Amino acid sequence: MTWSAKQYTMFEQQRTRPVRDLVAAIPNTDVRSSVDLGCGPGNSTEVLAERFPQAHVTGMDSSDDMLVDARKRLPKLSFELADIAAWNPGQKFDVILANASLQWLPDHATLYPHLLDQLTPGGTLAVQTPDNLDEPAHRLAREVAADGPWAAKIGAVKHNERHTASYYYELLSKHCSTVDVWRTTYQHPLADHGAVVEWFKASALRPFLAPLTDSEKAAFLQQYQARITQAYPALADGTVLLPFPRLFIIATR
Repeated sequence: MTWSAKQYTMFEQQRTRPVRDLVAAIPNTDVRSSVDLGCGPGNSTEVLAERFPQAHVTGMDSSDDMLVDARKRLPKLSFELADIAAWNPGQKFDVILANASLQWLPDHATLYPHLLDQLTPGGTLAVQTPDNLDEPAHRLAREVAADGPWAAKIGAVKHNERHTASYYYELLSKHCSTVDVWRTTYQHPLADHGAVVEWFKASALRPFLAPLTDSEKAAFLQQYQARITQAYPALADGTVLLPFPRLFIIATR
């Protein structure tokens, strides 16, 4: 299952707004070192570097395609190919940013405390994760996967479990001096229902599409868009407002 920087950046303005809100909430401290876990094409890394211009900022991602774009965008910064699940750095960081990346990993009860251990005293872990598994876009993907001729291939595909704000507060407060958790539903204006499908092709639909042949992908997306059209009514000018709930965490040691 590969990532496409071109597909992801089709909606860069909308995708970057949540990380701007997240990074703005990081405490004003003397940040000398920071890392962006799952930096993608570098849009989130750019926000982090703008917020802490005096810091040494590093971006990390498991996709070569994403890192090519990130290095073009920010040639003065350091980027490395690595997997968050196996990340065990040789230094501590003042800020660890993870924007829309940790939901792809299991076992948050172990992962989040591990990330906290990589912080300096007084350092901050800043996380944003989509909180939308119960939204129509996800539910309809599961239904199309289970109902179609491809059910044997993808009928059982599931995203990792998501957790509540109280789960993360309880988990992190044991290790932190302060924990701030909040949930925001963004209303992303997209051009039409086809744009909604393109949005999710870059993220939530990837595990469903990866095992399919080209013809199966086309048929899957056709069925998916038909259901999306029913679930998300367009406005008078054809615009579709996509509700997108996201969970934010600022945890300071």
